[in-house]
Amino acid sequence: MSDTWELHGTEFSNCNCNWGCPCQFNAPSTYGNCKFTSGGHVEKGHFNDISLAGLSWAIIGAWPGEIAEGNGRQQIIIDEKGSPEQREALRKILFGESTDPGATHFNIFTSMCSEMLEPLFLPIDYGINVAERTAHINVPNMMDVVGSPIIDEFSGEPFHVGINRPSGSFEYSYAEVGTGSSKAHGELAMELNDSYGQFNELHFNQNGIIDN
Repeated sequence: MSDTWELHGTEFSNCNCNWGCPCQFNAPSTYGNCKFTSGGHVEKGHFNDISLAGLSWAIIGAWPGEIAEGNGRQQIIIDEKGSPEQREALRKILFGESTDPGATHFNIFTSMCSEMLEPLFLPIDYGINVAERTAHINVPNMMDVVGSPIIDEFSGEPFHVGINRPSGSFEYSYAEVGTGSSKAHGELAMELNDSYGQFNELHFNQNGIIDN
């Protein structure tokens, strides 16, 4: 593998599991299947000598059973403002190409799919505050996603909980947990309401996570 790349940015994901998402603990999913939306933004990054800074992406994914059982389908959306070279570079990362097997969640998710729909190049409105557990992802006519803190029913205040992965993760070292709601359209249309939301930084390359 001759390509080298590095991506440092943020990501928000919303899936159909209950808060906490059993998949994060190597347990079966809440409902025996997986539906998710996610999006991210490159703060610093490159693919070989191509800068990726400032670009965003969004993903819609669905598996009829557990992810590990395969037969998933994914729709990847890449920021339309990227040049043709930037779009192709980001596509390779999001499709898990030019990556050691199992080194990133993009690579693993793709390997568990029976169909990767043709990537779309569209405007993406993405924003996140990891510490405050707020996020939004909007792609016109494709997806509308909102993330927010879980509210403690006793105090009425935001409930703060996170997941720490000191080793063995292919996505993050630490993630804030909240709630998310999504509406996705197109071939992978879905609606998720007040289910698991994950707010995290990403920092990895073709070999996996880079310790900050």
